[in-house]
Amino acid sequence: MARPLDRLDRRILDELQIDARISNQELAKRVGLSPAPCWRRLRRLEREGLIAAHVTLLNAPAVGLPIQAYAMVSLENHHPESVRQFDQMIADRPEVLECHSLSGTNDYLLRIVAASIEAYEKFMTTHLLQLRAVRSVNTSFVLRTKKFTTRLPLVSK
Repeated sequence: MARPLDRLDRRILDELQIDARISNQELAKRVGLSPAPCWRRLRRLEREGLIAAHVTLLNAPAVGLPIQAYAMVSLENHHPESVRQFDQMIADRPEVLECHSLSGTNDYLLRIVAASIEAYEKFMTTHLLQLRAVRSVNTSFVLRTKKFTTRLPLVSK
């Protein structure tokens, strides 16, 4: 079992969620540590796997991907080969940003971006619906995003 996070670990992780490019000097100042202990804690948090990656989040419409869709996918069967083919197609397609295996009526939830409705339709007909194991796909298109964050609630305000 993972070691519980203390207040300083949580503050470090919270600050990094706000700005992953923050300098160690500034991070230490914000969390109330000197730079050396802050750096050691940060390296330990990385080693222990609490920090999965340091990334840059792009504005999808600004880079030519204004269409965002959520597709609920149901499979005909869950034979290992069918699931392997589905998993491989999902892994290979850059427009699929997320794929979650679900409980309930549908098997998967996909978050997909596309340059246009036509591009989305092409992805559906030439990739997703080409898989024999796919029984149905129900798509909802995002009209407006009311909230988007990748920041996990670690520190109570």
